[in-house]
Amino acid sequence: MTSKPQISENPNPNQSSPRWSWTTKLVVGLGLVAIAIWLLVQFQNFLGPIILAFILAYLFYPVANFIRNTFKLPWRLAVTLIYLIIVLALLGLLTWGGLALADQIQNLIDFIQKNIDQIPILIDDITSQTYAIGPWSFTLSGLGWDEISTEIVSTIRPAIGQVGSLAGSLATGAANVILWMGVVLLVSYFLLAETEGISNRFLNIRIPGYTTDLKRMGQELSRIWNAFLRGQLIVVLITIIIYTSYLGIMGIQFFFGLALVAAIGRFIPYVGAWITWITYGLVALLQGPTIFNLSPGIYAIILLGGAMLIDTLLDNLLVPKVMSENLKVHPALVLVGALLALKLLGFIGILLAAPVLATLKLIFGYLMKKLVDQDPWEELDAEEPKEPARWAVFVDAQWDRFKDWLLGFLQKVGAWIKTQVMKVVDFIKSKFKTSQDKKKNRKNKANKG
Repeated sequence: MTSKPQISENPNPNQSSPRWSWTTKLVVGLGLVAIAIWLLVQFQNFLGPIILAFILAYLFYPVANFIRNTFKLPWRLAVTLIYLIIVLALLGLLTWGGLALADQIQNLIDFIQKNIDQIPILIDDITSQTYAIGPWSFTLSGLGWDEISTEIVSTIRPAIGQVGSLAGSLATGAANVILWMGVVLLVSYFLLAETEGISNRFLNIRIPGYTTDLKRMGQELSRIWNAFLRGQLIVVLITIIIYTSYLGIMGIQFFFGLALVAAIGRFIPYVGAWITWITYGLVALLQGPTIFNLSPGIYAIILLGGAMLIDTLLDNLLVPKVMSENLKVHPALVLVGALLALKLLGFIGILLAAPVLATLKLIFGYLMKKLVDQDPWEELDAEEPKEPARWAVFVDAQWDRFKDWLLGFLQKVGAWIKTQVMKVVDFIKSKFKTSQDKKKNRKNKANKG
């Protein structure tokens, strides 16, 4: 009678836990993927705020690090100061300017909706005139402008209606928006505070044997998001400042709301600029009195010409400078991605379409290279850095000088504040000591008496 071989739970007695078979790993992996997809579908409304919280923590990390190193503060105190300033600034904006800004945007949308029916009349008035240039004269009346103007109105009206309903929902749901802002700030605060000043703690993944790959992946992801977040933030702020000044000088109504339209349009390739120009043209044609008593048509042409010139200068001078780390994603793909992200993440999806696509492209390229047993970083290592233009080198030098000056200035301000605080503390201590001495003297006199 042969005895059956005993099957041990752990074939290797030196291991504290048995290894999984390939089948078990496959089942567990597919199960985790299914759970992840289910969670994304069920909680997609929370996905945008969570991503935004990570982005805020990532953006504020260098600021907190700068404050900690400059003023020799503990990490959590530096982070707390940043978020305290942000909360106070948001409260100030909501109190003093938030309602006015919301009213201006809503009034802009209402203005276009109410006056959009005047477009055919304006086009008919412009095209019915005869224009003379020297000995030549011409008219635009024979191009079937009635059908064109009707088609323009029928195309624009639904889009304006959707934007108006969105703005109205934001206005009526202001309390909900403020609540979500608080949640995003709170989550990003804890994310940043828990890093203790170590950037690797944002997302620390360790897989045995893949340390080098994960480190390189982190570097590439940091390059992508640095190129977009900090670069795009600079572009948006400069766009708002330039357009607010330009439109205010041109005397157009709702100039700040229109400047925001231009800033948001910079996130959407091709279409964003056209949306901005069409909006400006509509407001210029419909607003009525213009500067220098120009006719609406001439005023709109001058306004659009200036806007196109500003966009050209921004695209050719500013964007290549601050977005020097190219995302290497085709603009058409970014446009499609923005439309898809709008459905999945809402308005935040439009803003983050470019870096998300660049991230997916990096991960997909890595997986494809590993599947065919090739080096996933070979193409990236083979790329030669572009030689910067002379003007870019000059701007870099001036920027470095400005940063050095700003650092020295902030250090002097910090030293002065520290000195004043110490004076106040010493004054309070001296007053307290004087008060204690007086009490002691009174007590001694009372005891002697």
